[in-house]
This record gives sequence, C-alpha cells and structure tokens, in this order.
Amino acid sequence: MEQDYKVYAKALKVLSDETRLKIMDLLGDGELCACDLLREFSITQPTLSYHMKTLCDSGLVVSRKDGSMVKYTIDHESLDALKAFFKHMSSGMPV
Repeated sequence: MEQDYKVYAKALKVLSDETRLKIMDLLGDGELCACDLLREFSITQPTLSYHMKTLCDSGLVVSRKDGSMVKYTIDHESLDALKAFFKHMSSGMPV
C-alpha cells in the first residue's frame, strides 16, 4: 500500500505544538466544548480557535455545532491511521 507521507507529516507537524498536544490529550477523555478547553489554558479565545482550526484541518479532530457551542472530539480513524504508521515503522509490517 502506498504511504501518504504528506498526511502523516502534516499530522506530526500539528502535534509538534505543546498546546495542540495538550488539547489532544484532553480530548482523549471524550468530547469537549471550546469553553471547557479554554479553561485549561492561559490563552485567548481567538488563539484557541486557531489551534482548533489547525487540528481540524489536519483531520485529527472533528467539530460539531451544538446550539451556540462548538464541541470537539478526536477523529479516531485518523489517529488510528497515524498509530498504524508508527507501528509499521517499528515492525516493518505493512500499514
């Protein structure tokens, strides 16, 4: 199977930021709204929006509107593909 290195590189670049890495860790416990995420950081709402857009554009996170709130969750299919890529690198098994 052909590897999609551009997708993996983009995901890894997105995850190389400390704030986005912490967001992913927080979302590992389940869906959170932007207001819940914002409480975990000393950043402004526009800065959080930038990080969330970056995570969503990478395919690692999905968002959904719930009334006036935006809720975020990990896209497990994308994360599983990245995990499979790492497994492939360490074992030599095809992805």
